Amino acid sequence: MNTYYRPVLQIEKSTSERVANLFGYISLVAMVVFLLLKWSSLPAEVPAHFNAVGEVDRWGSKYELLILPVIAILLTFFMELIERYPHVHNYPERLCEANVHAFYLNSRQMLNYMKNIINVLFAFLVYESIGISFGDDSSLGFSFAIILIALFAIMIWKIIVSSKIK
Repeated sequence: MNTYYRPVLQIEKSTSERVANLFGYISLVAMVVFLLLKWSSLPAEVPAHFNAVGEVDRWGSKYELLILPVIAILLTFFMELIERYPHVHNYPERLCEANVHAFYLNSRQMLNYMKNIINVLFAFLVYESIGISFGDDSSLGFSFAIILIALFAIMIWKIIVSSKIK
């Protein structure tokens, strides 16, 4: 198939994509609402950075917490935009009319799932940062690792699926 022209297909979102969007957007909204509700009672310094084992290694102004929802909203916007145009994604040379639907769907699903897991991840980071600033446990804990594993598992799974498309 010509790499400069790819068919533009209208592929309806799958149920799993809709469910993922529900979780992702709820996480995004919950993160913003939770931050707004806790804002006035936040101490002046909150966790601003975590090391590889999830321990706070830098404290910063509570205003630094605003970076997380802004990044999450921007990532969501741009990933949603890219998700809508699977014909511009990068595909192997074996893309043809017989398998174009499968490649588009797989690529779009990978972006969708990653976008929504990233929203959960950012919401978790805001929640944990606020909790730690109020004196709760001083590390991200095992939950952070689970979310990261889920993110990488989705990527690996969808790359394997893509490699099996004939």
